[in-house]
Amino acid sequence: MNTKTILITGSTDGIGLAAARALAARGHEVLLHGRNPAKLERAKQEVAAARSGGPVSAFVADLSSLKAVAQLASQVADAHPDLDVVINNAGVFNTHETKSVDGLDLRFAVNTIAPYLLSRRLLPNLSSDGRIVNLSSAAQASVDFAGLSAPSVLDNGAIYAQSKLALTMWSRALAHELGDAGPSVFAVNPGSLLATKMVKDAFGVPGKDVGIGADILVRAALSDAFDGHSGEYFDNDRQDFGPPHQDALDLPRCQSLMHALDDVLESTRPTFEG
Repeated sequence: MNTKTILITGSTDGIGLAAARALAARGHEVLLHGRNPAKLERAKQEVAAARSGGPVSAFVADLSSLKAVAQLASQVADAHPDLDVVINNAGVFNTHETKSVDGLDLRFAVNTIAPYLLSRRLLPNLSSDGRIVNLSSAAQASVDFAGLSAPSVLDNGAIYAQSKLALTMWSRALAHELGDAGPSVFAVNPGSLLATKMVKDAFGVPGKDVGIGADILVRAALSDAFDGHSGEYFDNDRQDFGPPHQDALDLPRCQSLMHALDDVLESTRPTFEG
């Protein structure tokens, strides 16, 4: 078996942890990420057990801080110069504080900007046949580009939907930029209303088996069925590739959004590289 090295953000619980266990059980080297050191250590022990005691790495970072994201990228790149897959799974829905330490909307910062910065920084470590898997959502709404650079007064649900469409849009734009040189980039809706902490907190419902979401992340990371689909959106509610929100089908608009993200990173660079 060709063992792969796979980074999964937000892998201390929910879909991320379930996917990490499943990948470890298949013998792959899993790099875990979490914000809480104690939860991350418990997850590391659990995933190591699934891999029969094989190596499991863990990295602490608060993705609402661009400095922490940049440091995470450097730590991962130094420790694992050859990566096969980056799964941007971490996300936020409910939050009382909407302003990040960088003066951005915290929800956009975690759901859209952090995975973009992390993926950009780790591109040199990914081969042409590597993969970037971005956890999108069935909840998608047209993006107010101004919300990328300043806190919004909109509620959590509205910003969540915008942030997930923005993630889907930059996935397409980055895939187009990289072309055949790779790696491949996919946006994946893991399934609606799965039994994650986010769903329970946001909607007060128990949700469906998180294994549904974990399984599609494993497939997106490993399956040959994803070959040739870079830049596309996989909708696990349909269990197939399908059309996202119409804005994500407009390549020039997707490219404009990615350029807006580049502008945000350039304007905030002194805060995370100073």
